[in-house]
Amino acid sequence: MEQNNRRKFLLNSLKLSVGAAVLSAMKPLNALAAETPEEHSDASATYIFEQIPLPYAYNALEPYIDAKTMEIHYTKHHATYIKNVNDAIQAEKINVTSAYDFFSKVSGYSAKAKNNAGGAWNHNFFWQSMRAGGNSGPTGKIKAAIDKSFGSFDKFKAEFTAAATGQFGSGWAWLISDNGALKIVGTPNQDNPLMDTAPVKGKPLLALDVWEHAYYLKYQNKRPDYIAAWWNVVNWNEVDKRLA
Repeated sequence: MEQNNRRKFLLNSLKLSVGAAVLSAMKPLNALAAETPEEHSDASATYIFEQIPLPYAYNALEPYIDAKTMEIHYTKHHATYIKNVNDAIQAEKINVTSAYDFFSKVSGYSAKAKNNAGGAWNHNFFWQSMRAGGNSGPTGKIKAAIDKSFGSFDKFKAEFTAAATGQFGSGWAWLISDNGALKIVGTPNQDNPLMDTAPVKGKPLLALDVWEHAYYLKYQNKRPDYIAAWWNVVNWNEVDKRLA
């Protein structure tokens, strides 16, 4: 009787030991299962581009930029860039932490990802480069920096206007800071000076969109008239902040 009880005790102990060992062996498998792409995807944490709210009403920049152009530019062109770049990020499994990180590696991405990322970021930057109510020109740090780099505001304005007017086809004119020195550069299409493909790189301070969709409804083919009008809505306070 005592021997039978001892056999039962040993058998039960063996079953418990085997069960514990099986459970112990299963824990790492369960932990790995929790890290499958379906349940734990790096893509869920990657940077996505967002369209900022327009800082003013569509008609706020009139008579220099008309309301219909602003509405179409913002709700159609810009919104499409936002959608397309985020579609490309998902399709190409692009994992970056910021727009700056994206642009620093943009040469390795598709044309769709590059062009639409530029369109998304450039337009956010462009909207903030303008303000309603006119302006009295640059003041403070940005005025001092412009005077130092170009000799005077008038000389800077003439050089920037020439770059914007002379940009062949679609593109942008930029004022950038290159290690503290201010420079004027042009970029084609939706390129910008943050991209690792840019011939001249630097920190953007001011941008002007010279794609035809930015001005054609009001100015038709008269790009110089659009550029001349645009100087009336430059947000110099924002440019001054960007210089800091």
